[in-house]
Amino acid sequence: MAAAVNTPTPEIGTTNQTDDGYDQKCIFCKIVKGEMGTELLHNDETVSCFRDIHPGAPHHYLVVPSKHVGNCKSLGKEHVPLVEQLVEMGKEVLQKNDVTDLNDVRFGFHWPPFCSVTHLHLHVLAPVSQMGFMSRLIYRLNSYWFVTADQLLQRLNSMS
Repeated sequence: MAAAVNTPTPEIGTTNQTDDGYDQKCIFCKIVKGEMGTELLHNDETVSCFRDIHPGAPHHYLVVPSKHVGNCKSLGKEHVPLVEQLVEMGKEVLQKNDVTDLNDVRFGFHWPPFCSVTHLHLHVLAPVSQMGFMSRLIYRLNSYWFVTADQLLQRLNSMS
């Protein structure tokens, strides 16, 4: 019983996010912190990158903010630089992996409620021409469930 007295109880309505921007229940926060054994292709205090566990293309990477940020629907105009950094990191990782044809690449986000993880994550897929039927559906342009990075930036920039 003594242990229960010393264990802090979370308040109702509080989040699992710590002061350093880490959400204790978020799988991507755990990956960024090195708690999952996932190989990080890039990791700094702003953005991190790793391979998707269910690749939709020969090169399928996820680029995430290193601190927990909600899904793309929760973003505001102030997040434009962050989204731009995610895209730039995606391009860098592709170049490091000898993907040079950026015309055969897709950068995008699943639009809520079609996100499996609520931590903002950019899908970087290449070459698009080699994606299978299901991947073409899941990462389909101009759909209700997937928006390109350019579409998201356009939406964010149009906010007042």
